Amino acid sequence: MSEEENKTPDFMALYQRYDDLKPGSKAELKRVMNPGDLIEVPAFYRVLHGQKASLRMQRLLYCLPHIKHIDGSDSLGKALAKADINEKRLFMVIRSQEPNDLIQLRRLLKQANPSLDWQAMAKTLYYWNDQAKRQLLEDFFFYQNTKSQASA
Repeated sequence: MSEEENKTPDFMALYQRYDDLKPGSKAELKRVMNPGDLIEVPAFYRVLHGQKASLRMQRLLYCLPHIKHIDGSDSLGKALAKADINEKRLFMVIRSQEPNDLIQLRRLLKQANPSLDWQAMAKTLYYWNDQAKRQLLEDFFFYQNTKSQASA
């Protein structure tokens, strides 16, 4: 692996470039049906700003239109729990393989409309794997359990 491939992108610069897009370009990114379709969308390349259109970048930009950034905000699992997402829908994400897991995840993001710390969320998506899915699940149930203990 070359040094360039091993280097993590500047997630906040990516978010800022997305945020600076015109509404029509943002709508193009929202309308994409699956991550692989992004390679046919000009707005995808505008946000990449010269970076490679890798699978990792596709995952980031596939989910980005449904995330609002707030520094130090909740983890994805906690945000989904707060939005009362059904755990069965979360398990669909966990059990699915790529790209279906991302398609399911994006549907949850659309429903929950979460405010997340983009830095943390982008890192999760960039390195999306079984460990990231497990962390998502743990955060979800940890928040649900602490919420139910507090109300007891």
